[in-house]
Amino acid sequence: MKIERFTRLGFILAASGSAVGLGNIWKFPYIAGEYGGGAFVIMYLLTVLVIGFSIMIAEMFIGYEGRSDGVTCFENLDHAKPSIWRFGGFMGLSGLFVMIFYSVVIGWIFNYIVIALTSLPANVTEAERVFNTMLNTDIVTQLFYHTIAFIIITYVLLKGIKGGIEKLNYVLMPLLMLIIGGMFLYATTLDSFGAAVDFMFKADFSKINSEAFVVAVGHAFFTLSLGMGAILTYSASLPKGSNLIKSSLYVVAIDTAIALAAGLMLFTFLFQYGAEPAKGPGLVFISLPAIFYEMGIIGNFFAVIFFVALAFAGLTSAVSLTEPMVQYFISRWNFSRLKAALSMGLFFYLVGIVALLSNIDTYESSLTFFGNNFFDLVDFVTAAIMLPLGGLIMSIFVGFVVEKQRVEKVLKEPLGKFFELWYFSIRYVAPTALSIVALNLFGII
Repeated sequence: MKIERFTRLGFILAASGSAVGLGNIWKFPYIAGEYGGGAFVIMYLLTVLVIGFSIMIAEMFIGYEGRSDGVTCFENLDHAKPSIWRFGGFMGLSGLFVMIFYSVVIGWIFNYIVIALTSLPANVTEAERVFNTMLNTDIVTQLFYHTIAFIIITYVLLKGIKGGIEKLNYVLMPLLMLIIGGMFLYATTLDSFGAAVDFMFKADFSKINSEAFVVAVGHAFFTLSLGMGAILTYSASLPKGSNLIKSSLYVVAIDTAIALAAGLMLFTFLFQYGAEPAKGPGLVFISLPAIFYEMGIIGNFFAVIFFVALAFAGLTSAVSLTEPMVQYFISRWNFSRLKAALSMGLFFYLVGIVALLSNIDTYESSLTFFGNNFFDLVDFVTAAIMLPLGGLIMSIFVGFVVEKQRVEKVLKEPLGKFFELWYFSIRYVAPTALSIVALNLFGII
């Protein structure tokens, strides 16, 4: 089946929409807070530049040269038949598994848009009560908004590359950047902006340990949308003659800029009103709503546009997380787009209900495995294991399986004198770093 093609701008916006998601605005600030701010930010940025950027180029290359779904792309680039590397194409399952909890969180955000429009909690205690009531007891509200998220995401997928994904990102990505940029500019006028800059960029390396490194690598993959087949699938729809390096740089630059701007903006607000930066996932849903209330009328306005921006970021990423498996079933199993989109949508929707229930007090004990409830377990396994594993497979495949001449034909001219440095990184640096992550996770080192 012929694959629809992006325009170049459409690809950059769609790939950026895939990368810029809840990881940037929801997850990055609280992870930075938990691991001491500046030292973690430095580690994260180095991880993005040395490992993330290298693997993004490799993932784009596989999709661009393979010109199909993930499994077929690996087969097309491997001379061995049958190709054992075709199983690397199933990294699209990582994105689908992320959607199990991602859709639930998007539902929380929809709920908080309504809260921002109606009645913000007046203090942190009240905000904590509102969030915990929703999370631990209110099945109906969570299920309602989880269902809305499922309907919107599946509808966009049904419309395809040109009519759905590209159109969505043409609208939502500029609006997202406008909202985050506007809130960031306002934050620079507050007295606490300097404290936020110090917190984000003043390094305290005593906070850094092996766990922080594992989290930094996992989060770099999560926020860049690597190792889950999204970038690969989108790259398969690039026009021939596209400059993969420029596209990669645009995506990494947009993704990193929004993560840093969001972090600085959030910490400025937190410090301005004396809130604690290391509050876990509740940072966005507990600390910020109370702070917006303290800001008065402008706080109500910021609360609405902030949660709208968060919803935009979540939706653009959610579509990209699901599309790889949709494309797989279309290409390999001759599913219609309707059948493929509905099947994948129903998978993350129904299993997402299990994740949702695992946070509910009544069901948590029966849905807890290995010391984590199902929601947290899926989050950990995808971010810390499946995504880095996908990156490891891609780096070894491009570095050792695909002929170097084929890689050079596409990447040597745009990379110029940096080609050999990138090639060394993809063959040795990235696999070594990702192997260390895996060994650390299993307690070997």
